[in-house]
Amino acid sequence: MGENHILVLGVGNILLRDEGVGVRVIERLLADYTFSPNVEILDGGTLGIRLLDPIAKAGVLIVVDALRNGQPPGTVYRMSAEELPRCISFKNSLHQTGLLETLAYAEMLGKRPETVVIGVEPADISPWGLELTETLKDRIPDVTGCVLREIEQAGGWYRKV
Repeated sequence: MGENHILVLGVGNILLRDEGVGVRVIERLLADYTFSPNVEILDGGTLGIRLLDPIAKAGVLIVVDALRNGQPPGTVYRMSAEELPRCISFKNSLHQTGLLETLAYAEMLGKRPETVVIGVEPADISPWGLELTETLKDRIPDVTGCVLREIEQAGGWYRKV
């Protein structure tokens, strides 16, 4: 672990349709790719503070999640952790607040990784199913590509299986 350890963390609640996009991207990464030993792919679901240990061990953290930022559904964002709070007030999501608190605890421990968030504007976050909307399903390859580029920029590699 340490500085060159890259943690890709998908967060979200798969019971709330597009809210689960981060977890769905993680599933795609695990199914379709192998990664260098310094890359860890983790389904963080709604774990919040329980993610402190893996986050504190990472040098680079790439978070994948649904983010409400006032753009059309399916819009993909890349932002720093510092930019995230302005999106959270629109989201009303427990796991997002938990993620920010967990990053703050990691910082207090002197172990906050360099963090980037790949977010996708959701179309539907109602509790009416496990499936992503067609809009977000269509964006999975693009979001996956963004994550793979971040992994490479951070010093990791991947191969399609």
